[in-house]
Amino acid sequence: MTPPPSPLSRRALLTGLGALAMPALVRAQAGAAHVVVVGGGFGGATAARHLRLYNSALRITLIEPAARHYTCAFSSHYLAGLRHWESLGHGFETLRGMGISVVHAAAVDVDAAARTVTLSDGQRLAWDRLVLSPGVDMRWDRLAGYDAAASMHAPHAWKAGAQTRLLRAQLQAMADGGTFAMVIPAAPYRCPPGPYERAALVAHYLRAHKPRSRILLLDAKNEFSKKPLFLQGWKALYGDMIDWRSLDDDGEVVRVDALRREVETSLGTLHRADVLNVIPPQKAGWIAERAGLTDASGWVPVHPENFAARRQAGIHVIGDASLAAPMPKSGASANSQGRLVAAAICAELQGQQAPQAWYTNTCYSLIGPEYGISVAGVYRAQNDTLIEVPDSGGISPLDAPAGFRAAEARYGAAWYQAISADTWGN
Repeated sequence: MTPPPSPLSRRALLTGLGALAMPALVRAQAGAAHVVVVGGGFGGATAARHLRLYNSALRITLIEPAARHYTCAFSSHYLAGLRHWESLGHGFETLRGMGISVVHAAAVDVDAAARTVTLSDGQRLAWDRLVLSPGVDMRWDRLAGYDAAASMHAPHAWKAGAQTRLLRAQLQAMADGGTFAMVIPAAPYRCPPGPYERAALVAHYLRAHKPRSRILLLDAKNEFSKKPLFLQGWKALYGDMIDWRSLDDDGEVVRVDALRREVETSLGTLHRADVLNVIPPQKAGWIAERAGLTDASGWVPVHPENFAARRQAGIHVIGDASLAAPMPKSGASANSQGRLVAAAICAELQGQQAPQAWYTNTCYSLIGPEYGISVAGVYRAQNDTLIEVPDSGGISPLDAPAGFRAAEARYGAAWYQAISADTWGN
């Protein structure tokens, strides 16, 4: 059987596509331009770092409230006890060392006409180009009974931080024989396979520490990313511990009582959990809406050749906040978009030809410590539309031997290390 692609080959693919997009280094005439980047995650930090790599003279300011960014990617490894918390954290020291100004504040307003962004500390920054990578916010009005206050009892943990640590504490406190229930929204949302990896790694933790427990997944859809692989892996490692209820199998939750840890489905069925993980519907991070960039979907429509916002000139929106199907909302997608947008901005400021728009996504999911699966894809802009390049990607095969799954688990860990270095330099 053909072995899975190595982390080096996938990284080389990403690097190669980024190199195709890179313009010649911009020198003095564009050096006075100021690019402001909002958001220090996979998209924003990548854009800021590659702007500097492409242009040694450009003024670059990165706006990020947190002094240390914790990734949603691999946070389920922390829930399972496979990683310590700080392994998910990334600082901005390397970016500062590259001459990027990092300001720890929140962007609270954008004036597209005046080309300014106002920060929570009162600063008002002028920009020549603005890159927004604000991630997601929760749609608190879409699921009856579930709001920010309710999330303190039934955490979503879909933004890494206090919510993730709360969910971990609840799992640790749950008695053996308890029920862990997860509410999964309809697409689109951050990290399509994320809920199913989380279910697997919670099962790994429970099997080791609370083996009489069960997991109930209540899903608002019938299909999900890598579904056959997840179903096969769950069965192989955890037997009947994970009970997945699809939309057609009364899986759509319409009401939450967080205090009672109770949910009601669209058919009126009540379920009670000992630990309740509610992942609500999502939208682009708030500042994108404030800037007037979102449409009725709650996401930001963009031009695929450079992720420029369709509703305002001079602003690029990357990462989860963008409306960029068929690219999934993932850390790898955001990183790829950040690279291309940095190249596009530098080329435009220099008066050079725009780079050809190619993007990649690679997603590894861990079902158990020695059991990994993956999917990869390549995308390009064509006639103002983003398309997946036919026969460009791949997915792990079903019925693969244990050695193959173990190799993919190792490759996933190597992928996280490599993309973190490319994003934050650490």
